[in-house]
Amino acid sequence: MTTDRINTLKRNSIKTLDKRASALLDTLDRTFKYWALAPAVILLALLTVLPAANLLRMAVSNVDLARGQVIWEFVGLTNLTKLLDDWQLRIVLRNTLTFVVTAVSIEMVLGFFIAMVTSRLRRWTGIYRTIMVLPILVPAVAIGSMWKLLYNYNFGLFNRALLALGMNAIPWLGSTKFALISVILVDIWHWVPFVFLICLAGFESLPIEVIEAANVDGADRMQLLRYIVLPLMWPTVSVALMFRTIFAFKVFDEVFLLTSGGPGTATEVISLYIYQVFFKEYRLGYGAMVSVVSIFIIIAIMWAYRRARFGEDSHA
Repeated sequence: MTTDRINTLKRNSIKTLDKRASALLDTLDRTFKYWALAPAVILLALLTVLPAANLLRMAVSNVDLARGQVIWEFVGLTNLTKLLDDWQLRIVLRNTLTFVVTAVSIEMVLGFFIAMVTSRLRRWTGIYRTIMVLPILVPAVAIGSMWKLLYNYNFGLFNRALLALGMNAIPWLGSTKFALISVILVDIWHWVPFVFLICLAGFESLPIEVIEAANVDGADRMQLLRYIVLPLMWPTVSVALMFRTIFAFKVFDEVFLLTSGGPGTATEVISLYIYQVFFKEYRLGYGAMVSVVSIFIIIAIMWAYRRARFGEDSHA
């Protein structure tokens, strides 16, 4: 083999290696985002898929803690049958739906209109926004302690004010008539700022040209709100509505700190009921089944939200 032949083979080999290396680099460039996300996706799967699978396994099992061991016994849909016959669960679901519908409705209305008014202010806007955000920054334990003192029958601020006006004191947290209303008021105070912040961001991003054009055409405030502001704000409002509905359905700390579900079952919600079944009654299999049902309810809420927000686009 001549020297020229050897040199030609070397050059061809180098070109082939260069092409393969270039193709490999191009492939890595195209798929880099997937490789970069892979560790996070794997970790998220391990932290979500495995617990979810374990929860489903527990929901169709009877789990006992005996002699320092966990004893699993497959029972099929027995826990689901118990759930359908559970009268207390029906009360819990009714309380939860009442809490969610009432609290979220009032929070959305108050947060929207406070954000609309604040977006029009030109002075002291930083102070107003800071004051509105403060309830979100307060820890849940502090909120429970503070409002429990305000609701106290003997020396609470609310009853002191009623007595000063010549009215009778009200057992805010000790009456089946007022307990759930009292908890809802706390939730409204706590979460209106959340809706306010989201809606305020939406108001500040509205196209000013459209609003000015409507003013030039002679639209009054109600027409401007109904035909211009509300349609433009719907994507923002729908996001706040979805998050608040899901968070309200999962409410736990406020109810636990204020009433612990009492008096009786007047303020017992689904998350508190699951806690009691798991950690007080040690009915792990049944508690898992209730948890699975609550997850499906939340999924149904998200599906309804997507239908409401994207239904027109999906049919187009």
